[in-house]
Amino acid sequence: VQLQASGGGSVQAGGSLRLSCAASGRSFSSYGMGWFRQAPGKEREFVASISWGGARTNVVDSVKGRFTISRDSAKNTVYLQMNSLKPEDTAVYYCAAGDDSTWSGRYRYWGQGTQVTVSS
Repeated sequence: VQLQASGGGSVQAGGSLRLSCAASGRSFSSYGMGWFRQAPGKEREFVASISWGGARTNVVDSVKGRFTISRDSAKNTVYLQMNSLKPEDTAVYYCAAGDDSTWSGRYRYWGQGTQVTVSS
């Protein structure tokens, strides 16, 4: 599975962005998917995950009520809708395929990352 993340950019606080992660490979629908982020000088952290069928989702507390993860298996794509963005959301965002876990070690495949910058 190859993953291509896109949709990052620069926005002002309170704005919105939708990240996309397009997957190649016929086994996409069998993988859980996750989004992680890494800010400068910080460790990579879990943001959101979705199960292979889409029935189970999980988001980190700091983004609850603002971020939503979804997937479209027909398009082999997973999305991260980010609303009410804050400066502390600034990071490189990575998508990953594997088990829908909060732990990065449970993901086998990783995308290249897309930069999100939120200004105050």
